[in-house]
Amino acid sequence: MQRLSPELAVTQAVPNPLRSPDFRRLWFSNALTNFGAQITMLALPICAALMLHATPAQMGALAALETIPFLLFGLPAGVLLDRSRRLPIMLCSDLMVALALTSVPLAWWSGILSIHWLYAVGFVIGTGYVVGGGAEQVFLTFLVGRDGLVDAQARFASTESASRLLGPGMAGALVQVLGAPLAVLCNAAGFAVSLWNLRRIRAREPRPPVKDTHPGREMLDGLMFVWRHPVLRKLAWVSGGWHLLFYAFMALQVLFATRVLGMAPGIMGTAQMMGGLGVLAGSLLVKRLSVRLGTDGTLKAGLFSSALGLVLLPCAGPAMFGSAIAGIAVFAIAIFWIDCGATLFFIPYGALRQRVTPDPLLGRMVATMRFLTVAMAPLGAMAAGWLAQEISVRTALICVGAAAAALSIAVAVSGLPQVKD
Repeated sequence: MQRLSPELAVTQAVPNPLRSPDFRRLWFSNALTNFGAQITMLALPICAALMLHATPAQMGALAALETIPFLLFGLPAGVLLDRSRRLPIMLCSDLMVALALTSVPLAWWSGILSIHWLYAVGFVIGTGYVVGGGAEQVFLTFLVGRDGLVDAQARFASTESASRLLGPGMAGALVQVLGAPLAVLCNAAGFAVSLWNLRRIRAREPRPPVKDTHPGREMLDGLMFVWRHPVLRKLAWVSGGWHLLFYAFMALQVLFATRVLGMAPGIMGTAQMMGGLGVLAGSLLVKRLSVRLGTDGTLKAGLFSSALGLVLLPCAGPAMFGSAIAGIAVFAIAIFWIDCGATLFFIPYGALRQRVTPDPLLGRMVATMRFLTVAMAPLGAMAAGWLAQEISVRTALICVGAAAAALSIAVAVSGLPQVKD
């Protein structure tokens, strides 16, 4: 058994994650990238929709290309995480994403920005999230230990709620004042600061033992572990369905807000700030619901909340009750329920899947679950884009809402595997 350094032993023995300087540094970097993600989430689609006049099918392709890396690299990333120290992987991922984001304003200034350029940037961002995001999840478990996971993830979720609350408004203002390409450059600067901050983390993981097994065998082991585990298998099916529908919504939300409801970027960003309130509400409620309803009930509550938002969204209109403000309000309320439900679902989901997985399989489990779940997202995004182009954006969103309601009802009827909380 490899011994941990005294510094590492202290880090993992701290019951309160906030007492660990390394956790605070990781939390700060996570906050920077969360705020930056709000900018990119708004600025890249606006570049495509308003500057490049992308079609619904092209918007679906853009959303799909951000998630295709989960399908291509998800399983190999799991093997990499189990064979390597995670912090250097996080550093390389931040650098890669920062360079991709910087290329957007450079291409714009050079007059060569195109939808295909944005496709490439979206693919690189997705790749960075597959590898770097998985490394962060495993590294967080290393820093705080299994017993501190729920507390640490709740703190991460509270930061996400702040970024969802303030980030869209900031992003909308940046896009409105500076333009989408320069707003993306601000996100690149945030990744550069995150890179510097992560380099200051002092805790060092023990080097994983050298393995003689073939990487393909390890990928198969990860798949078989998830498939044979009743909890992980059911979670993979449910989360896969949720991601398919969520990315269908993501592919169309900018088109719906700007072209159907007539929102300016600043107004759209302000309306999306309700998502931050949803994440905050979810992060505050998740512990109470887990005690009262258990993990099973909390996961179901999250699914129903997201479904409510997805059903409500296409009900918004540009002149509801004779007022444009009413349509914006309905849009904002729908975003609140979608994000509140996502938080209620994914906090216990993340803690549960890591709690039932042994240490040697953590990296492969995270990567396999991502492969099996987020890999469904490109199908949802492409299908939504095609349906919106063939019929209408609103009709496509109605179909997404109906499917979300059906998923929630199916899970409520069939149930989830019972796990001791």
